[in-house]
Amino acid sequence: MQVSRSGQIATITLSNPGRRNTMTERMWLGLVPVCRDLAEDPDVRVVVVRGDGTDFSAGADISDLDSILRTEESGRHDGGAVARGEAALAGLHKPTLAAVQGYCLGGAWQIAAACDIRLASSDATFGITPAKIGIVYPVAGIERLVRIAGPSTAKYLLFSGDFVDAERAHGLGLVQAVHPADTFWDDVDDFAQRLASRSQLSIQAMKDIVDVAAAGGDLAPVSDHWQEQMAASQDPAIGARAFLAKQTPRFTWNGGPDSVRRPGTRVVDAGSAS
Repeated sequence: MQVSRSGQIATITLSNPGRRNTMTERMWLGLVPVCRDLAEDPDVRVVVVRGDGTDFSAGADISDLDSILRTEESGRHDGGAVARGEAALAGLHKPTLAAVQGYCLGGAWQIAAACDIRLASSDATFGITPAKIGIVYPVAGIERLVRIAGPSTAKYLLFSGDFVDAERAHGLGLVQAVHPADTFWDDVDDFAQRLASRSQLSIQAMKDIVDVAAAGGDLAPVSDHWQEQMAASQDPAIGARAFLAKQTPRFTWNGGPDSVRRPGTRVVDAGSAS
């Protein structure tokens, strides 16, 4: 796994050369410290997740599946490293974008689904395949799929393990947009830059609120917190002045992870890697 930074955008690259970037136990667990470091980096506003080369990832490394899925404390196959890596990415308070080219199969879908937004290249192929190898996905991954696509579509994808192309994935709600393969990375960069230019107060607040609403949590304390953050911030005034002057705003709020890590407001807990 590689991490690079370009201005305000950080990129996590899933890399397992010659194996279509299949995810080993070490790679899954590596997402935990990587996401923690990016959360604490004040210069990073947007995080992009992609695969090395022409594929996003072919999923969990089947040869390492027992150790990947087993939780050491319980000895049960209840998610293990997959659940911890997925939770770390889903719990990152900054906007996250999955850029999917080529294959996104099995556990790789859980990585893409843990991101806020998924963009697909027209050559992308998706497959959610536990029924093909006789395993049960961790509950968090199934729950997230249900929230994204609905129960009937989740059952269709999980039961059949069928591969779907980018346009079909878009129609099923798995991705938010499909871009031509020949312009895909330029389109991804343009979108990431656009997110980086927006008010991070607005984005991080609305990410928090949407996540809590989707999980059926109590929105009142979340709303109160963000109203307090907004009242203390210069971003609303900066945005209003720029709008009236027909200028591009230069927002200054950068609250950091402490602004959202409050009891009861985040959906997941990333834990810590050992």
